[in-house]
Amino acid sequence: MTKEKIEIDKIKEGFVAVLPIVIGYFPIAMAFGLLSKNTDVTFRDTSLLSMMVYAGASQFMALDFIRAGVSIGSIILATFLLNLRHMMMSASLAVEFQDMNKKFLPIVAFGITDETFSVISFNKDKINLAFVLVINILAYSSWALGTMAGYLVGEILPASLQSSLSIGLYAMFAALLFPEIKKSKNILFLSIISAVVYVILFYSKIFTSGWDIIFGIIISSSMGVVIFRKNEEE
Repeated sequence: MTKEKIEIDKIKEGFVAVLPIVIGYFPIAMAFGLLSKNTDVTFRDTSLLSMMVYAGASQFMALDFIRAGVSIGSIILATFLLNLRHMMMSASLAVEFQDMNKKFLPIVAFGITDETFSVISFNKDKINLAFVLVINILAYSSWALGTMAGYLVGEILPASLQSSLSIGLYAMFAALLFPEIKKSKNILFLSIISAVVYVILFYSKIFTSGWDIIFGIIISSSMGVVIFRKNEEE
């Protein structure tokens, strides 16, 4: 098989893998665009948030802070803390990216989100530059365009539809997770552990908002490493 044929196949595989994310991101991004407009953020700033920050949870959190009158510095710091998990996700995939052209690594790292990380990590046997770039570029485009569309047409949507858009992020992530749970009981076990750990940290108020997610990820990931390593040894 020629190198060109391999690249074409990887592009096709990437397109198929990212399609659920593209479909899921667009309405969620529309919800963000709508909420941003209702928060009196300009179309330019709303678009730049999605194009430069590109982190759904952080963007929705930023809108809450803006409505609450929180200072810009505090918003930036909170966003940074909430997005620290992306550094850990990128680091965990770094071994798989060692053979990639180094000049593309910043683009690849920028495109890592919770959902693209899930798709890429569950398809490690397919990873190459073309596969990852297709996933990242299409997911990014869906988020950016969805944000703009939501801002521009949000006012004409019925109130019931506007409220339903906000749960799309959770539904999409569940759609990505459930097929993997069917493949491995360990993933189901780890998912339950992660949920329990986060609920305990959230309601105990041991850490402030943002830090509870970060420590939840660290604790759950550490437990996942122990669980999967033990099964591999057995």
